[in-house]
Order: sequence, then structure tokens, then C-alpha cells
Amino acid sequence: MGSERHMKKKSKWKAIRNTILGIIIVIVAVLAFAYNRIQPNQHFKTVPVVDGGNTTQQSNGSFNILLMGSDQRPGQSIGHSDTMMLAHVDLSKDQINAISIPRDTRVHLSGYGYTKLTSVQYVLQSKNGPKQGIEGAVKTISDFTGVPINYYAETNFEGLQAMVDALGGITMNVPETVKIGSQVITAGPHFVNGTSALAIARERHTAAGGDYGRQMAQVAVLKGIAEEALSPGNIPKLPSLVNSVSKYMVATNMSTSDMLSLGLAVKGIDPNKQVNYKQLQGVQESLYDDVLKARNDEIVIDQQQMKSIIAKYFQD
Repeated sequence: MGSERHMKKKSKWKAIRNTILGIIIVIVAVLAFAYNRIQPNQHFKTVPVVDGGNTTQQSNGSFNILLMGSDQRPGQSIGHSDTMMLAHVDLSKDQINAISIPRDTRVHLSGYGYTKLTSVQYVLQSKNGPKQGIEGAVKTISDFTGVPINYYAETNFEGLQAMVDALGGITMNVPETVKIGSQVITAGPHFVNGTSALAIARERHTAAGGDYGRQMAQVAVLKGIAEEALSPGNIPKLPSLVNSVSKYMVATNMSTSDMLSLGLAVKGIDPNKQVNYKQLQGVQESLYDDVLKARNDEIVIDQQQMKSIIAKYFQD
């Protein structure tokens, strides 16, 4: 009887052990499948096109992302596009090419006439709603630059601040001396928290280059975030970082897996060697704004310079 009871217990434990082993194998298989699917070369084989929402087959392993910063406050449904950076990600070369577009760029808005680029989102959101307004602004930028946009992500100011704080602060290379309130921030490397990073990124009145100087500061903040987020100790934190940023995301057509895959794509990229950055140059002029029905200071972009940059950095 004792031997028979022992055999039953052994058989029962064997069944439990096999069940547990089976569950573990299934979990590992699912995780391996999910991990494989977010590998950049697999994940970005097909990408959407914002204009019309079509999907396109990517054979060259590259796509374009529009990063936008909005002055939209919590609880509000409309805002202005305050920062616009268009990036071309080339997975085959482990390279990112990016351009900043001045917020005061003079553009033509269909149905309205000429106005500042920063006003396009506000006008279209007021008329068509938040999502349609942002996608209309994305399309306006695509038409203006001649670059098809696959992904867009817009965050508000709190999002940038939260991103820096989620990393415990960043080291950024402030491009030029600026004044924040009564404090003078000298050019050079500074370790900053989210509040300081946001203040520096928004300052243009005391920046020698005005809005162009502010663009350089924004790039410095993004570089600081990238270097800190992609440091070996922080790679495991990428999923939680993505989740924290998503709380402050105004709008995006990127899924969580898109963002995680993008994080994997750029983790081996050196921001100082494999990221090319250019600013679209132009001349500030006082021109009639068809939306405001008055004259306004706007930046007229040098079309020849823009076409040259687009041809070099956004066409494979």
C-alpha cells in the first residue's frame, strides 16, 4: 500500500511538473514571438502613411517621423504646434537625419490662405476636432517639405519634463548662454531636472539666435534624453519610460510596440556621430496673415536650401 501511494504521489507530481513545464514553454514561446515582432527590421517592414492612412511596404528599412511639441494644457482640446522636428530613420545605416522647422514658418493652409505654421493646428482643431486638426497639421508639413510622413508624435510641455524626471535628470550641452528668470544659464554642459530642461528648451527671448537658438537648445535636450535613456543601465527601463511619456502624449499614430521597437532601433546609435541635424533657414518678414487678417512677423524659408537638405537627408 505504501509503495502504491508513493507511486500515485510521484505520478501526480510528474503531471504537475509537466503542466508547469508546458506553461513555461508556452510563455517563453509567446515572449520570443513578441520580442521578435518588435525587432526593428521585422517591425518596420510595413509602415503607415499619415495622408490617407495607407500602409506602404518598406524595402529599404527607413521611415520618417514628425516630432511635435504643443502648448496644449491639460484639459484643453486644442493647441499650437510650438516645436516641429522631422526625422528620417535609416535602419540599414543605423543613422538618423533630422531637421527643425521654425514655428513661425510661412505656409499656405488650404481654404484659409497664408499663415504661420504654428497656427495651422490650432485653426484646424478649432474647426475639425483634435485628431483631424493634428493630422491636418502633419499633412501641411508633409506638403510643405515634400516628405511623406509615416509616424507622428506630439507631446505637451509636461511630457518633456516628465521624460527628463523619469530618467532622474539628464546632462545637456546648453548651446548658448540664456537667462531663465533671474538665473543665467551659461553655455556648456549642465545636469538638469525636468523643470530646468523645459525652461531652457522654451527660452527664445534671451537666446542670441531667437527661435533658431531655441531649436538648438531643444536638440540638446533630446540628445541628453537619448544618451541617458539608452545608457546600458537604463535600457531595461525603456518600457516604463514609454509608459510614462504616453501619459502626456497629446496625439500619436504610434502604438506602444512601435515606440519600443523604435527604442531598440536607436539604442546602438551614437547621438554625436550617427545623428545629422540641420535647421531650415529663412528670412523674417512682416507679411499679411490671411488667418489673422493682419500683418504678422513670419519666416519665409529658403526653398533652395530646403530642397537641397531634403534631397540629401530624406531620399534614400
